[in-house]
Amino acid sequence: MKFVPIEEAVGIVSPGDRVYLHGGAATPHALIDALVARAAELHDVEIVSLHTDGPAKFAAPEMEAHFRHNALFIGANTRAAVQEGRADYTPIFLSEVPALFKPGGPLPLDVAFLHVTPPDDDGNCSMGVSVDVALAAAWNARTVVAQVNPNMPHTDGHTLPSSLIKRAVWVEASLPEPHQVNPGEEYAAIGNAVAALIDDGATLQMGIGAVPNAVLASLHDHRDLGIHTEMFSDGILPLVESGVITGARKSIHPGVIVSAFVIGSERIYRFVDRNRTVQLRPVDYTNNVEVIAANTKMVAINSALSVDLTGQVVSDSIGPRFYSGIGGQVDFIRGAARSEGGVPVIALPSTAKDGTISRISAEVAAGAGVVTTRGDVHWVVTEYGARNLHGRTIRERARMLIDIAHPAYRAELEEQAGRLGYLGRAWGGGPAAVKDDACVLPTASERARRLHS
Repeated sequence: MKFVPIEEAVGIVSPGDRVYLHGGAATPHALIDALVARAAELHDVEIVSLHTDGPAKFAAPEMEAHFRHNALFIGANTRAAVQEGRADYTPIFLSEVPALFKPGGPLPLDVAFLHVTPPDDDGNCSMGVSVDVALAAAWNARTVVAQVNPNMPHTDGHTLPSSLIKRAVWVEASLPEPHQVNPGEEYAAIGNAVAALIDDGATLQMGIGAVPNAVLASLHDHRDLGIHTEMFSDGILPLVESGVITGARKSIHPGVIVSAFVIGSERIYRFVDRNRTVQLRPVDYTNNVEVIAANTKMVAINSALSVDLTGQVVSDSIGPRFYSGIGGQVDFIRGAARSEGGVPVIALPSTAKDGTISRISAEVAAGAGVVTTRGDVHWVVTEYGARNLHGRTIRERARMLIDIAHPAYRAELEEQAGRLGYLGRAWGGGPAAVKDDACVLPTASERARRLHS
């Protein structure tokens, strides 16, 4: 590793190069700012990343002739550029991203911009709070440039020899802390409904945001939960401190929280720093379906933009407008489905835009893409209940999803389902019975017996 002035570090980038950016809370802003300052010297530089934190100056309209962003997951800071055609979106399962960078893959990298810890006594750097796809970028890029930050937490589970880093700059900076939004009442109901599906000793996957935070807040009566996820945030800390999350019954990596990246407050960054009970690993491991399935009682909790009455889950687009990405949803839904006692969950509020749009829809909106197929979906949860669609007919699915739609939209959805033929030939505007209630959320007494049996 050679420390150089930042202008020299980013000077390695040439016109036509493909540059990877470390993402999330590890976004190397000093390197990005220095690269953008060179824009007049550059053209046709492709910037590849998962979502990055903070401003994306490289995706500004005036940068169009110099940089073109290729989003493997669309963040809020690049969404407008993608939707306006100034940037690209590559839909891909998160578990498959590392293979893109390997020799012969479709996205060979000229340069990787990383954000790492100083090297330890063995000459190894930690990739801190974001290992995910960045480790593969480091091993496969022609040249690695690193922003070395003594404030980056040192995390276990991976190794990056400092000899891989050809140019380095020393930058002392705090990590970003996302703004916390207080969720509405509907999220508490969703959290309670999902928590009712989770057994003691289960292993959880969940991310950041209102739905996972609501679920975590509803788990204080559980015992010996574990974590195997692609990301986590502050919501787990109260459960670790209270002894709810112990990992004691995990079938693989017992006692260890396994993740690919972390984003949250300074408190969570302090928690993961040199904490041997936390391991950050690349996504081709954390999101590998076979690894996920090896966790018994694996519970995968993912959200969505909408679900149609056949069970198709839309997560990366609103109509034809790309909004986010596939991410790890399908990896974990399929892994949990193959786990012994696994529970795959799609959880979402019943409405959007202050109740003016039903997220349970009769059909997928024109131009929208299906991320989780109707063959993959199992539990769907809204604030009005939970239903298990697995093994159910289209007629049964339509009725079950109408039951957990917002009451203001149920009659309209039933009318649309009838016209589409989803409720069967006997439909005449009345309810279509579901064969049994095995698909419905367990009662409180059933829940108590199952939790502590």
